[in-house]
Amino acid sequence: MTDTVKTRPLPVPTSITRPFWDAAKEHRLVIQYDPDADSYQFYPRAVSMATGKRNLEWREVSGKGSVFSYTVTHVPTAGFEDKAPYTIASIDLDEGVRMLANMVNVDPEAVRIGMRVRVCWEELSDEISYFAFEPDL
Repeated sequence: MTDTVKTRPLPVPTSITRPFWDAAKEHRLVIQYDPDADSYQFYPRAVSMATGKRNLEWREVSGKGSVFSYTVTHVPTAGFEDKAPYTIASIDLDEGVRMLANMVNVDPEAVRIGMRVRVCWEELSDEISYFAFEPDL
């Protein structure tokens, strides 16, 4: 019998996303901020979604928020076979952006819309720490 568990795919940082992944390696959550629009945006882009300008700053954020929506995955995608069932949640950060992420350190049956969460980190390699969220107790 062959082993059917595959390696979890790793993100490949680009010139646009490099600051995000460098901060994540230090367990810091940074997202782009447009000072003209006084707004954050996620996922990383070359220009501001609000103004179209290239004046974006990287700012460290609290990493705290609440569950907007979620789903429990019972049939895992490649690289997640050993995690099923697992929860994927849409998280509204307190800073006003929405992020899609895995929920960890919580039973899937305990996740609720509105649940307060905080960022935590999964060490995927020597170079990549990946964001996830856990209950903010």
